[in-house]
Amino acid sequence: QVQLVETGGGSVQPGGSLRLSCAASGFTFSTYNMAWFRQAAGKECEGVAVAKSDGGTTYADSARGRFTISKDNAKSTLYLQMDSLKPEDTAMYFCAANSLAPFFSDWRIIWKWIYWGQGTQVTVSS
Repeated sequence: QVQLVETGGGSVQPGGSLRLSCAASGFTFSTYNMAWFRQAAGKECEGVAVAKSDGGTTYADSARGRFTISKDNAKSTLYLQMDSLKPEDTAMYFCAANSLAPFFSDWRIIWKWIYWGQGTQVTVSS
């Protein structure tokens, strides 16, 4: 049974930091691509960052330079270190997994991700 469980969300002031974690089980974590998505109230779900099975990482423009995605295969855990947080980062954050070959394109397309967690809320406000 596949499970993805996100933790680490919370409320933080602008400029602050949070570290999200996604604990995975039920599949061979090291061979899967993993990603973070987010959905703000009233908006579409959007890709934040991806960590592919070959070690490559890619970021959305909104996350590049402020967020860092990392994949700990020994712990079957995905992380998202978020620094310099802005109010527009407020959203529910989800981790997702797929087993596509690592060179797959368009990682931000929702239907390419087969497993999803329940999400963790991040609120950035003064």
